Amino acid sequence: MDRARQFPSRRRLLQGAVAAAVPAAFLSSSSHALAGSRGTAGSRAVDYPGAEWVPASTSNYTAANRPSTYAINYVIIHVTQETYADTLAIFQNPAKQVSAHYVVRSKDGHIAQCVRNRNVGWHAGNWSYNTRSIGIEHEGWVDKPEYFTNAMYERSAALTAAICAKYGIPRDREHILGHHQVPGSDHTDPGPNWDWSRYIRLVNSA
Repeated sequence: MDRARQFPSRRRLLQGAVAAAVPAAFLSSSSHALAGSRGTAGSRAVDYPGAEWVPASTSNYTAANRPSTYAINYVIIHVTQETYADTLAIFQNPAKQVSAHYVVRSKDGHIAQCVRNRNVGWHAGNWSYNTRSIGIEHEGWVDKPEYFTNAMYERSAALTAAICAKYGIPRDREHILGHHQVPGSDHTDPGPNWDWSRYIRLVNSA
């Protein structure tokens, strides 16, 4: 496939379906820490202060030098359909071919960074949108609103606000998207229980 290809459905990947192979030219040759490496160099690795560095496998994203190689125009909001711990384990599994830049934990809003902002995460199911976005996963399920805690909304909104400020992204619904809005997506996340009005308000007040 060429660079305009769409990666397989993220939900199917998270549920353990077989992923399509990625051309070797797009695989990362970086020296990021592999699965299981946390902390230590992590404080130097994160783009967002306070995030924990929990690196995805280098087989699960594309090394780049954004925004030089690709402009960053969007933040894409996801819901994991998995627990926080299981999501991190999936991103660290080189067979899964999936990753997002950040994962936000439900109970306290704790943030893990799994892919550096400069690199292309495989989260949107659309190569063009992957190259131009930062993906943020939120622990929970679309039909379980109890996972969308005050702490999650507040910490995630502060993260999104910081990303928007850094890359000049407007803080509106044309640029802060749900996964379901990505062209070609078959996903429903973050789903009808995600409070977009509240979230955008928090982003703009952060």
